This record gives sequence, C-alpha cells and structure tokens, in this order.
Amino acid sequence: MIPIRLLNLFAVACLATLVAPGVAGAIDSWYAARITGGDTPLRVEHFWSKGRKVRMETVIRAQPFVTIVNGEYYTVLDPVRNRAIAIRRHPSALKLDREQKEKRPFAREADRLIEEGAEQVGSEKIGGRASRHYRVSNRLASSEAWVTEDEHRLPMRVIRYDRTSGATRREDFVDWARDLDLPDTYFEPGSQIAVERVEYEDYAKRAEDPEAELVPVLMKELLHGRD
Repeated sequence: MIPIRLLNLFAVACLATLVAPGVAGAIDSWYAARITGGDTPLRVEHFWSKGRKVRMETVIRAQPFVTIVNGEYYTVLDPVRNRAIAIRRHPSALKLDREQKEKRPFAREADRLIEEGAEQVGSEKIGGRASRHYRVSNRLASSEAWVTEDEHRLPMRVIRYDRTSGATRREDFVDWARDLDLPDTYFEPGSQIAVERVEYEDYAKRAEDPEAELVPVLMKELLHGRD
C-alpha cells in the first residue's frame, strides 16, 4: 500500500497550474497525470486529449501499455510484446462522443459520483488548489472526490472503499495542463506495430473465455459506453 503522506507530497510538488482560458473556436486539448494506489497495484498514468480523441500511457507492474481512442476504434498497444488490438467501439460509446463533444473525454470519475448523489461535505486545498469535497455512500461502498472550484471542475483526488473486500483505492491527479499543440498523428497507433482489428461483438466473446489473453481496457466507458 502506498503511504498517503507520500502521495500528498508528490501531488504538491508536481501539480502544474497551466490550466488557462481556452482559445475561442479551438479544439480543446488536455493533459493529466494520475497515480493510483492503495490496496491495488501501483499504477502511473498519463492522459492527453484533443476533442474526443484520447491517448493514455500506463505502467502496470512494470508493464507499459498505450491506449488510443480515436473515432470508431479503441486501440491498445503492448510495446513489450510488440502487439496491438483495435476494437470497434460500441454504438453507445460513439453516441456519448456526439452528446459530449465539448467535454473532456477522460477523468470524469468525480462527475459520475456527483451524478450518483454525492453531496459536498467540505472544502479544502489539494495540491495548492481550492477544491470541493464530495462524498457518497451505500451498503456496498463509499466514495469521495475532491474537485476544483473553478469552471473546469477537475478531479484532484478520488478515494473508493469497498465494504465487501475492505479494499481502498486512491487516485491522485498530480498534474493538469490545457491548450496543448497536439498533432492528430499523436492519436494514431503508428506503423511500428501490426494492429489486429476486431469487431466489438467478437472481442466481447473473446473476453468470456477465461483462457484468452486479453489486453487491459482501462477506459471502459470509451469502449462500452454508459448503461
């Protein structure tokens, strides 16, 4: 388990204050870094977005993965094994793109908690930024989120406690930046790795096989959509 004090110090040291007003008519772009710990393997993640396109670079147990969401496909690259798979996204995920084309496509966990009925229980500074503290609880779990008080409502920290397993998961967003000059090619898998393309239904069937070797799907909503 990662010491909470260590995560706090890292957040204060690394948090960027580069969230500037957007340029009228420009495609919105974002960057964020997140550290996930607690009673779960340490995960370090970097996110970039341009409109509804997303690139995510992740390290899980020393294994790197790159996830790219662009148009109809959700692509996961495994650079160590030199393989990649592009899964056609579910229609409800594409519908979400159309309905939320002006919204940041990643790091929406805090918004989901608020939609589920989380109430504000206080305010405090996280990483030097004024943040509202929200909490929601039921018989299965309790969750908390700290969200910046500005119009961007950026998540700064999310904590989930599973009452059944007793496990705690903590996510700290330690860096945010906006209005980046990102070329469209940054959201393409490139030509270095051959990409296997599969239909959504075929991948869903493959996922049901306990012996199938699958790549991690870390941004589930962008592949499956919302229920």
